Amino acid sequence: MTTQTQATRNGEYIDTGRVHTYHEIHGSGDPVILLHGGMCTAETLDGQTSALAERFRVHVPERRAHGRTADVAGPITYEIMAQDTVAFIEAVGIERAHLVGWSDGALVGLLVALWRPELVGKLVLMSQSVSWEGARSELSPFLGRARKEMVPPQLLQAYEALSPDGPGHLEVVLEKVLTLWNTDPAFPLSDLERVAAPTLVLVADGDIFVSIEHAAAMQRALPDSQLAVVPGTSHAVPMEKPELVNRLIFDFLAEDQVEKRFKL
Repeated sequence: MTTQTQATRNGEYIDTGRVHTYHEIHGSGDPVILLHGGMCTAETLDGQTSALAERFRVHVPERRAHGRTADVAGPITYEIMAQDTVAFIEAVGIERAHLVGWSDGALVGLLVALWRPELVGKLVLMSQSVSWEGARSELSPFLGRARKEMVPPQLLQAYEALSPDGPGHLEVVLEKVLTLWNTDPAFPLSDLERVAAPTLVLVADGDIFVSIEHAAAMQRALPDSQLAVVPGTSHAVPMEKPELVNRLIFDFLAEDQVEKRFKL
């Protein structure tokens, strides 16, 4: 990930009534909102932004305490970030958008789809389980024990370089984010049965944060869904194989879908 200053990015701020949100808009067409991962910035999804902008109007908001968006008093939870995202959608004036979420952003997108189904066209959930039961066994010793040393250094450097709160606020944000990561999101698979949006569950075959078995269980629980497994990749799948990931997303967002045959 390359860190750029705000001046070199095509972004602006919008007041949503909840958060003074930095966001970028690229391309034209039907709206797509990209939802980045935890402690990440807009740059981490540049591989998807540039490609999707060839066919869609791509919105890339940075959530509270991420990137160029300032922290807000109080905790950081998936529910709060989903509420912020709904407020962003309404402030921008989008009636309905496709949501593409990676890691933490996938859970944020899922909650938006559950709470405000009229706002969501299609939903892409990348590299995220809905509970700790969905993680691979290799991650078990670390569940509930996330600490600063486990956060990639480039994410810490990006925060210090870009946050309007200044580098000294990093420890405050880390405490909030680590509290989030140390709490099981604990969404039961039965919750997915209420998702109205067609959904693509996209995972890496080497992701320790979500097993292929759990991803398949998510796909089966979702009423209208597809499953894609990207070979030879890890949790950073959208950055490791962006061309393949983008091809899968484009295919899923296409209006014409291959009819599922032999369905009992």
